[in-house]
Amino acid sequence: MNFLKIKSWSSTRLLSVGFALIILFGTVLLSLPISSRSGNGLGLLDAAFTAASATCVTGLALFDTYTQFTVFGQVVILLLIQVGGLGFMTVAIFFSLAVHRRIGLRERSLLADGVGSLHLAGVVRMVRRILFGTVVFEGLGTVLLAIRFVPRFGFLRGLWTACFHAVSAFCNAGFDLMGRLQPSSSLTFFYDDPLVVLTIAALIVIGGIGFVVWNDFADCAFHLRKLNYHSKVVITSTLALIAVGAALFFWMEKDASMAGMDMGGRLLSSLFQSVTPRTAGFNTVDTASLSDGGKALTMLLMFIGAAPGGTGGGIKITTFVVIAATAYASLKNKNNTNVGHYCIRVETIGRAFCSVTVYIGITLAGILVLCTQGVALTDAAFECISAIGTVGLSTGVTASLTEVSKLAVILLMYIGRLGSLTVFLAVSGRDAKAGFRYPIGKLLVG
Repeated sequence: MNFLKIKSWSSTRLLSVGFALIILFGTVLLSLPISSRSGNGLGLLDAAFTAASATCVTGLALFDTYTQFTVFGQVVILLLIQVGGLGFMTVAIFFSLAVHRRIGLRERSLLADGVGSLHLAGVVRMVRRILFGTVVFEGLGTVLLAIRFVPRFGFLRGLWTACFHAVSAFCNAGFDLMGRLQPSSSLTFFYDDPLVVLTIAALIVIGGIGFVVWNDFADCAFHLRKLNYHSKVVITSTLALIAVGAALFFWMEKDASMAGMDMGGRLLSSLFQSVTPRTAGFNTVDTASLSDGGKALTMLLMFIGAAPGGTGGGIKITTFVVIAATAYASLKNKNNTNVGHYCIRVETIGRAFCSVTVYIGITLAGILVLCTQGVALTDAAFECISAIGTVGLSTGVTASLTEVSKLAVILLMYIGRLGSLTVFLAVSGRDAKAGFRYPIGKLLVG
């Protein structure tokens, strides 16, 4: 019965339940008739899918956001995105700070888990910086996008469209209001517009590098050489993946999704297509028209995802780096895993492999469910990796999912936002035989 005693809950269990309650609250609001343009409320499952996609900052959608939802419904979605992107504990602490309420040790522990901080000390100051940075970046993004959207849609509609896309991009959500131009078109009408493409891409990267990196930048006064080890690994690997991904998309998609584009359009589309799987969900080219190689590369980038403690999902880029470095060390018969000039702890390597193993297992289970519901294997794999990676890109099968498939995707989005290990630890109990050790067995592998 310890599960019912909230005071005995771990921080992972509290975070898991907290996100579930936010999704439930969003489901109720989105199912109201006032949320839909037709005046008929969404079914509970469809509303839950949309609420989960927004709260888990995924972006997979059963309906076009603009044509389906009223301004009220759009505001609800945007608030769910903001809370889901920052983490509900960060938002809760914001209100506590606003009323000058003391932040206790319990709240600090929850905050540290929620924003990916390694230490309790300074976590409240870190939250203040997160909130301030969020306002600055989303505000700046709104201003830049308004330069393009206000002349096209009018002042109020253009400003709302700019604000919605700035928040959605910064939180790596992928929801858009471009249904006013063409339903489910995302940013395809702006594929060759540097202002829109680069602004959205910058917001995606800034939101995805992680709040810990933000805090480190502030601590070292933006001197790159003074950044800590974690931040340097995140920045270096992020830039490398973006550059390599952009080059590969530029080469593979010239006769597929980018056929007919001029050089400027191809360069911008290649860069954006490399950034958006990390894990934003916007697209400037038709995802369904990607070549097989382009789809495979997109799935790989969605699988890797963003950095820990940010607004993105995936296995996390640092986890990918640790696993790749460990594989390289094993091939070279080295005893230690080194990244840069540092040796990675064995516990970190074990956690990385454990996390990825659980992640892959859950993804494969989701793919199996979708395949049994009539979805083609490639589409099922793309959809499930997008869902658990909280990306939101789709080959177009989302709108035709069965009820069983919708439930499976909802679960994948939820697990992807919290992290597979977090969900596992939240529902599992303590091992009563933690002190018991089995004899060592010799096993041949590989």
